[in-house]
Amino acid sequence: MTRERTPPGLSRRRFLRWSGAGTLAALGGSIFVPRAAQAAGPLKVGFALVSPAAEMGWTKQHSLGVAAIKQALGDAVDISTIDNVFQPQDAERVFRGFAASGHQLVYGTSFSHGVAMARVAPQFAGVAFDCCAGTKILANLGGFEARYHEGAYLAGVAAARVSKSGKLGFVGGFPIPDIVGPANAFLLGAQSVAPSMTCIIIFMNSWEDPGKEKDATLALIAQNCDVIAAMTDGPVAVQTAEQRGVWAIGYASDMRRFAPTRQLTALTLDWRSIYVQDAKDVIAGVWKAQSRWQGLKEGVVAMAPYADSLPADTRALLAKNEAAIKSGALQPFSGEIRDQTGAVRVHAGTAMNESEVRSINWLVAGMQGRMKG
Repeated sequence: MTRERTPPGLSRRRFLRWSGAGTLAALGGSIFVPRAAQAAGPLKVGFALVSPAAEMGWTKQHSLGVAAIKQALGDAVDISTIDNVFQPQDAERVFRGFAASGHQLVYGTSFSHGVAMARVAPQFAGVAFDCCAGTKILANLGGFEARYHEGAYLAGVAAARVSKSGKLGFVGGFPIPDIVGPANAFLLGAQSVAPSMTCIIIFMNSWEDPGKEKDATLALIAQNCDVIAAMTDGPVAVQTAEQRGVWAIGYASDMRRFAPTRQLTALTLDWRSIYVQDAKDVIAGVWKAQSRWQGLKEGVVAMAPYADSLPADTRALLAKNEAAIKSGALQPFSGEIRDQTGAVRVHAGTAMNESEVRSINWLVAGMQGRMKG
C-alpha cells in the first residue's frame, strides 16, 4: 500500500490545516516561476489519490503511474502522495498546500478533484496542474481521461456471447458521464451480438463501499443477471460474482485474482505514459496544458486476458472489433441509438462526437434503472 508523504515535519492533519486559505496571505501572494527558470534540483511532484491505495482498482492504477515516474526519472523527482482525498474542500487544501510548498507538478486523480483544482491553479501560475477526469482546461491546468467506453463495448460483446439469460448487470459508482457512457457502451456492445439483450444498472453513489457493492451485485444476480460489470474502486463485484458462479467484468485492474474462474475480462487502465511524459515535459520546460482522451489505440485502455473458455470464434470477433475501434472504423456510439424513453438520440449513419460522449447523461434503450434514486 502506498504511504502518504507530506512536506517534512507535517502530519496529514497539520498539512491540510497549514495549506488552507491563509497560505497565500502568508506568502505575500507570491507566484511560482516556471520550472525552466528555477535553480537545478529535483522536480517536486504532488499526487492526491481519491481513495486509500489498495492492491488493485482505480487508485492502484494511479499508484503505478506514480511509481513509473520514479522509475523513469529516479533522483530527478521528489514525489509526495496523499491518499483518501475525496471531499472537494479537502482536495482544494491539498492542492494549495502542494503548490505553496514548492511542488511544480500537481495531480488530481478523480472527477471530484476537478473543481477544486480549477480554483487553485490560477493562484499558482508557474505550477503545472493536471487532473484525471478533469473537465476544465486553463493556462496551467490540463486534463486527461480514458476512452472507457471502447473497452466497455468489447466487454459487452464478450458478455453477450456467454450470457444465457440475456440479462446483464452493471454496478456504477456515480451517475456521471464517465460511468454512464461506459455502461451504455457495455449494453450496446452486447446488443451488437444479440439485439434483445438488456442490462440492469445500479449506482452506489460512492466509489468505494464494499457493503453497498456486494448488495448491489447480489441484487443483480437475484434478478437473473448472469454477467456483472462494475466501475467502482474495488474488487467486491467480481469477487461476489465468483462466489455466486456468474460471469464478471473487472475494472481498472485485472481482477482475476479475485475471480479466478469467473472473470470474463477486465477493462484495465494504464496512466503511466501520461504521467511520465508530463514529468519529463515539466523538467524540460516545455509542458503545456492540454486535454487528452486516450483509449485502446494509445494503450491507456486495455483488455485483460479473456476467459480461457471463450471459443475461437468469439475471440476472433473481439479481435476484429478491437482493431476496428483502434482504426476508427467502429465507433461504439454510432446510430441508430434510442434512449430509455424510445427517443432517437443518435440517428442512423451518424455517431456521437467527443463532446457528446463525454457529457452523456441518458441511458440507452434496454437499460433498466435510473440515473437518480
